[in-house]
Order: sequence, then structure tokens, then C-alpha cells
Amino acid sequence: MSFADQLERLQEFLDADDLHDEALDYLASHGYLAALCISPVDVPEEEWIAELFAEEPNYRDEAHKTDIEDGLRTLKSQIARELASDEDLEPPCDLELGDEPDLSDLRSWCVGFLEGVFLREEDWFDKDEETVSELLLPIMVGSGLFEDQPEFAEIAQDEDMVDDMMQHIPEILTQLFLLFHAPEDKPKPALLSRH
Repeated sequence: MSFADQLERLQEFLDADDLHDEALDYLASHGYLAALCISPVDVPEEEWIAELFAEEPNYRDEAHKTDIEDGLRTLKSQIARELASDEDLEPPCDLELGDEPDLSDLRSWCVGFLEGVFLREEDWFDKDEETVSELLLPIMVGSGLFEDQPEFAEIAQDEDMVDDMMQHIPEILTQLFLLFHAPEDKPKPALLSRH
């Protein structure tokens, strides 16, 4: 089966209505897997799969379960390859929140990414909290999870700034990946300047 076919089957499964309410849909899963690939520590496969679904889905049979979990592994490997290449990783959606941010694909992707961060939150912020916080800021803004905090409410008022932040997400992913995975002798990535 081709990667495209596998991905299509996976997407159909993750976007179906019969998964648990807290299960991640396809876009959120992509963000989640991207965070797992960037994470400074490995998360055991059994754990991240269980967290992605919130509860065991109703698979048709064992072969169906294997097919879906293989699809997730393949997608994760593909994301890891992209992050390790010279190209920035592009989320599979437009880099804008649009007129209704809560309904936007990018919001789902950002929420999924942060779910991946939350699995090992202490490790993400352990070595360089300030740099990581600054790099994660656009994704945190995109997720809408922090809108009740004054700093985020203020940023949300400035649509141009939010739009600009969202456009920078692909290069931020590369910077986070290098921060955690570049050899020690390589220079740390420079922070994006805030406009």
C-alpha cells in the first residue's frame, strides 16, 4: 500500500465521529506527532498512542488496529524525516486562523502540538525555558488554549501580529528541533524577532 493510501485511510479513521470526544482528529494528530518528533525525550509508543485516542477505539479486528497504528507510525517517521531535512516542516493546513479561529484547521494542529508537549512538559522547558517559551509562543497563541490570560488576550487583539506569528510556525518547528537535537558544537538557533 502506498504512503498516500495509508495516509488517506488514517485520516478517514481519525476524522470519523465515532472516536472518543477527546481523541485527536487528523490535523491535531499531525501536530501531536510533530511535537513528539521534536521532543527532547522519547515518549514510549504505547503511551503516545493511548493518549492520542483517549480510549481504545472500536477497531473492526486486530488487523484494522495494526493498520491504523502502522499509519500513525509511518506518519510520525515521515514528519521526523522532514524535520531532520533542510526543509521546514509545513503543517497540512493553511497557516491562518481566519475569521473563526475556533473552527480553523490551524487551531486543531496547534492544540495537537501542545498535547504532545504536555506529555513531557518539564523536559521541554528544562534546559532553556526562555528560548523554548518564546519559540512556542505562536503555537500557544494559535491553539487558543491560553486566551483567558491577559498577555494572550492582548496578542489576540492584534490580528496582524497573530497572522505574522502563524506564518512563522514552520521555521519555529525547525528551530525547536535544532535546539533539542543539533550536535552540541553547533550554534543554537537565533530567536525570531518579534514584530
